Amino acid sequence: MAKPDYYDVTECETHDKGAPKFCKKSEPGEGAERSCAYDGARVVLMPVTDVIHLVHGPIACAGNSWDNRGARSSGSQLFRRGFTTEILENDVVFGGEKKLYKAIQELAERYPEAKAIFVYATCVTAMTGDDIEAVCTAASSKVSMPVIPVNTPGFIGDKNIGNRLAGEVLFNHVIGTAEPPVLCEYPINLIGEYNIAGDLWGMLPLFDRLGIQILSCFSGDARYEDLRYAHRAKLNVIICSKSLTNLAKKMQKMYGMPYLEESFYGMTDTAKALRDIARELDNAVGGLEKRIMQERVEQLIAAEEDACRAKLAPYRARLEGKRSVLFTGGIKT
Repeated sequence: MAKPDYYDVTECETHDKGAPKFCKKSEPGEGAERSCAYDGARVVLMPVTDVIHLVHGPIACAGNSWDNRGARSSGSQLFRRGFTTEILENDVVFGGEKKLYKAIQELAERYPEAKAIFVYATCVTAMTGDDIEAVCTAASSKVSMPVIPVNTPGFIGDKNIGNRLAGEVLFNHVIGTAEPPVLCEYPINLIGEYNIAGDLWGMLPLFDRLGIQILSCFSGDARYEDLRYAHRAKLNVIICSKSLTNLAKKMQKMYGMPYLEESFYGMTDTAKALRDIARELDNAVGGLEKRIMQERVEQLIAAEEDACRAKLAPYRARLEGKRSVLFTGGIKT
């Protein structure tokens, strides 16, 4: 389990000298509405659609965090089922490890279509000393799917620390454990895109038209198997810079994979993002002098911006000159 001061060390292994200390804890009051480290881990991992998410703790921990982000899936709906060991007073006194082991076995038998089981620690079970990592290791040998511990009890920090530790879980237990059956010429990963209310689906048609393969998405509308292939992408694109920068940094150091921080909100930001991605992909595939992807992007931007301006024209006539404020969140602002 991470220590409460895990992200306040002088230097962390992915920190570049002189760069902003992305792994520093949030300041008091920053993101206070976003709860605890456990909830932050759930934010990152919950959108993985075809796995079982089992919360080892009191029922309120599972209930209060269930489907609280509105992530959407184009396939399995298993991720929307809430599973908990429902720790009670006797479990606090005598320990809940046997209860957790039994729950893992029962869920694996009941949902054989699941690709993995994520087991989340909570404050109560961490304080009583339940060793979820040992239980997951023991259970993995008895069931037909990976059982992955997510040891992020709420008291170790805020939501952002939970986000980053969830990235560590994916890096240590999931990424690089399988090879993709099909690998196109321009594969990329999207990091920090959670498909809230279907956001991701607005981007995918653009990538399809450009011939860019979304190999893995962390973690909106994600399939467990797709996440295992992420190490074979040529580029990581971070959508939310506050949540999983550490994952992109680790993949850069382990696999030599560059990363960009981009936004897909508005014509200007979307055009910039596509141009940046095209430049990096051309450089990775055949050198910048070839400009194959960059030429495709320029053609797409010209066509899409013309179409977008035509659709906005009736609204511009009524709204031009007026001020408005949009409250979104993260890099979207």
